[in-house]
Amino acid sequence: MIVTTKKLFEAAYGKYAIGAYNINNLEQCMGLFQGNVDSKAPFIIQISKGARKYSDKRMLEAMIRAADEIFPEAIFAVHLDHGDEATCIDCIESGFYSSVMIDASHEDFETNIAITKKIVDLAHARGIVVEAELGQLGGVEEHVAVDESNAKLTDPKNAKEFVERSGCDSLAVAIGTSHGAFKFSGTQGLRFDVLGEIQKVLPGFPLVMHGSSSVPQEEVARINAAGGNLKGAKGVDATQFRRAAELGVTKINIDTDGRLVWTRVHREYFLAKPEEFDLRPIGKVFMAEYAKFIAQKNDYLGSAGQLDALRQMLSK
Repeated sequence: MIVTTKKLFEAAYGKYAIGAYNINNLEQCMGLFQGNVDSKAPFIIQISKGARKYSDKRMLEAMIRAADEIFPEAIFAVHLDHGDEATCIDCIESGFYSSVMIDASHEDFETNIAITKKIVDLAHARGIVVEAELGQLGGVEEHVAVDESNAKLTDPKNAKEFVERSGCDSLAVAIGTSHGAFKFSGTQGLRFDVLGEIQKVLPGFPLVMHGSSSVPQEEVARINAAGGNLKGAKGVDATQFRRAAELGVTKINIDTDGRLVWTRVHREYFLAKPEEFDLRPIGKVFMAEYAKFIAQKNDYLGSAGQLDALRQMLSK
């Protein structure tokens, strides 16, 4: 069942975070649904601008509709991740998305507000929820590339004004994470002090953490042992997700980790079976491994086991 992120956030706020997972193909879609159903967790499917171009946006939408029928017990939102103005408008007009993200964080404060408000007005007229971003994460995510030296933490003093003037429904904040597999070096980590200050000025308002893949070192080691070269990759400590949820984070974006699972499964499989050329056996292996990965991630988020309570809330 497709719902808005607003409904998911109402149920989750202060208690747990909803996993927001990017998909690009059938195998990811099936593994994602299976993992969330297995762990009884609500979730958010994220479709990026790049994913919509990878095959065709209608293909992804058709797969999600089919998965909704195959897994009738699933409760989820369909969200555009890191959309520019044109892509947001296209998704709003499609009538399929329950949520869109307008990312104008690279613009100055006033321009970011103006662009965000334009999308908010269009989306709200269709009953669609809008996520915006204030501050800038380093790294590369689809068409968004920010050098680490230009990354900017969200200023708590600006957050309240931004939300009030733009009308956005949730806010992605920069608190030390970054996109990609190389997020941290040394002892760097999440800036809970900044997050706590943002929650103080926006009590009860849903916050979002982007660039939150954990980059599990076991995955990295197995990829490298099978011929990969991801030396130095390091991500967010998943044990910190619950603390972030207590401070108002209701949505945590995870993309890189799923790509690592895909890479590890395929490298190991074809290294062990160099004679293999059928895509279906390895596809089945990946779907099972991805489902297991999703279920484990939901345990860290606290969303595992929350499906029945959410269903009761939605039925009232």
